[in-house]
Amino acid sequence: MADKRKENFAIECVGITKRFGSVLANDHIDLQVRNGEVLALLGENGSGKTTLMNMLSGIYHPDEGSIFVNGEEAVINSPTDASELGIGMIHQHFKLVDVFSAMENIVLGTKEKYEKPAVLEEKINAICDKFGLEIDARKKVYNMSVSEKQTVEILKVLYRGANVLILDEPTAVLTPQETEKLFRILRNMKAQGNAVIIITHKLNEVLEISDRVTILRKGQSIDTVETKDCDANQLTELMVGRPVSLEIERPIMDEVGTILSCKNVTIKKADGTIGVRNLNFDMKTGEILGVAGVAGSGQKELCEGIAGLLKAECGEIHYEGKNIVGKTPEEIINLGISMSFVPEDRLGMGLVASMGMVENMLLKTYKKGKGPFLVRKPARSLAEKLVKKLGIVTSSVDTPVRFMSGGNVQKVLLGREIESNPKVLITAYPVRGLDINSSYTIYDLLNEQKKKDVAVLYVGEDLDVLLELCDRILVLCHGEITGIVDAEETTKEEIGLMMTGESVKKEA
Repeated sequence: MADKRKENFAIECVGITKRFGSVLANDHIDLQVRNGEVLALLGENGSGKTTLMNMLSGIYHPDEGSIFVNGEEAVINSPTDASELGIGMIHQHFKLVDVFSAMENIVLGTKEKYEKPAVLEEKINAICDKFGLEIDARKKVYNMSVSEKQTVEILKVLYRGANVLILDEPTAVLTPQETEKLFRILRNMKAQGNAVIIITHKLNEVLEISDRVTILRKGQSIDTVETKDCDANQLTELMVGRPVSLEIERPIMDEVGTILSCKNVTIKKADGTIGVRNLNFDMKTGEILGVAGVAGSGQKELCEGIAGLLKAECGEIHYEGKNIVGKTPEEIINLGISMSFVPEDRLGMGLVASMGMVENMLLKTYKKGKGPFLVRKPARSLAEKLVKKLGIVTSSVDTPVRFMSGGNVQKVLLGREIESNPKVLITAYPVRGLDINSSYTIYDLLNEQKKKDVAVLYVGEDLDVLLELCDRILVLCHGEITGIVDAEETTKEEIGLMMTGESVKKEA
């Protein structure tokens, strides 16, 4: 007979253990979430958060331990099992069919997909009314904003009867206004008796939306605390195991001069559509220029255009007074412009997954050697230096980087670019998906470059960080600049409005 618990938790994990070869990802983890509450799950990269949630959603199966759903022991061998138990997971990267409508995505894979559209739309609207959601059921996904796509993902699991929702970094690419809208939805779900588990690195959001917080560290459950009894510093100390300062330094440089300027620059995407249009801005030495915008607003094209990976269709990019449009990426690197771009797939650009750190260092320097033979000693010394300086966790500098965690991969990528001593450093999403401790290491590295009079372009997703770290912030919407503002003289709400296309500030 199935074991039955005394307290009726929506979800209870008891002694959950999961191994991947010699790696112990989850070590006898205990976790409980009640009906009608929001539980935040916190932990550094590699602490086991995603692995644990993947077992609740049926992607993995625990090696040891038990999972109880509403007091009854459950076996979850597949996402279908999880769905039948009322568990739904909304992943950070949406799993939608772009050419389908919201309705078609919501009913995809269900028996009801053959019902008349009017009947399906009525059912979807009833769910929307219950939880305070808003969506045009017949709108195509490719015409939707990020927030609308997220709403469709939530509707997908609610339509299948989910009463336990797991959200993985749900606000990573949302504006402040969209985040507040999402939180209203989560509060409505909580009021309806649903259980919500949210994974996020943003402590201000944890403190705002959650009732309790469970902290994982190195695969173990450290503690579960009442949110009202904690602050950001206490939560960070529980995650890291020691006190960590949450202050981001913003050194003020006395003398700055323009080193790079974009004048009426238009750049097309790889598919031929316009990525950015008529850009006019400059970058100054000893300054961090932030770039804000919802996903797909032209950040990628801006970075790749400066680095020479995409050619400007019109306009000029002046570096130290000379137009560099038309120069190759190699020529631009040799001038002193370096780019560290962290895509959704961290190994998708800049590093070769099958190579170790030494070989990935050589990718940047091999042409500087003399003669036909590669000299590996300097590359090995650099790799070992970065391991020590940045706290990179790897069994060896020769171990393929695909075996590293995402955070360590990012440290390798950014560290390599910084060690090339650039005059202009382009960093796109350098802390994407990183835990707090690793993120602050990156902020310190960027400020070190700033103090060396390097001009830093910082493309980020967290507006709080942009406001604390950057000197000025350039805001993009649909490939156009809607404002360039002084970080000390603006607010998160004003930037959020500019991200949606509304100009609310004079340019700084």
